[in-house]
Amino acid sequence: MFFVLSKILSFFLSPFVWILILIVLALVLKNKKWARRCLISGVMAFLFFTNSFIANEALRLWEYPLTEDKELTEAYDAGIVLGGGMVTIDTDYDRMTFHGNTDRVLQALSLYKGKKIHNIVLSSGSGSLVYRDMLEASLLKRFLLHIDVPDSVIWVDSLSDNTHENAVNTQKILKERFPEGKFLLITSSMHMRRAMACFRKEGIEVTPYSTCLITGKREFDFSHIFIPNLEALGQWDSLIHEIAGYAIYAISGYV
Repeated sequence: MFFVLSKILSFFLSPFVWILILIVLALVLKNKKWARRCLISGVMAFLFFTNSFIANEALRLWEYPLTEDKELTEAYDAGIVLGGGMVTIDTDYDRMTFHGNTDRVLQALSLYKGKKIHNIVLSSGSGSLVYRDMLEASLLKRFLLHIDVPDSVIWVDSLSDNTHENAVNTQKILKERFPEGKFLLITSSMHMRRAMACFRKEGIEVTPYSTCLITGKREFDFSHIFIPNLEALGQWDSLIHEIAGYAIYAISGYV
């Protein structure tokens, strides 16, 4: 139920939905005064939430900074890779398709090859309301095996649908396999704050290793500051989703 409710909440927290509602109200309201107010509010919301400069500045406040590899002065027993939108599979062709958060598993692979981590723990279930049998961690293990990562260093939790479950299910693996281990937590910079809080709540001390950084150096060119960009809407979606998720987890006692 929590999983379903979180998906519904994410939909209604989307700025695109707010803008759409305001525009629809502007078209259907018979009261011209309120219709005009809704139209103006909708246009202003559109200009605000599609402004790349504003979106980047907001993201900059929440994203967890990257960890430089030179700061990893010792090897970790395991790198914990949290899933979410990394891979799906076309069952007709039996071919995997990789998506936006793939940086997580690629960085884990690089760390393994560089002997910074000795094992890779993949934690991710379906994450979809529809394709419940498309288990992301299992697909990622298949990919790693295909590129000759030994089966003996890959551990899989394919039951988790959210960050809280990632922490709970991964804790069981770590307690059994690496009871005194040191762990690197690998997830997107946007997701890292909530992820670290969940893992520490379950008694797992982790070192953060952020990936998928969205922001970079500040840009001051004309198009970045003044031209609407629909990608900024997606960035706001991610930010609002994470902040709301952290708040809900705090209320639920997950962090």
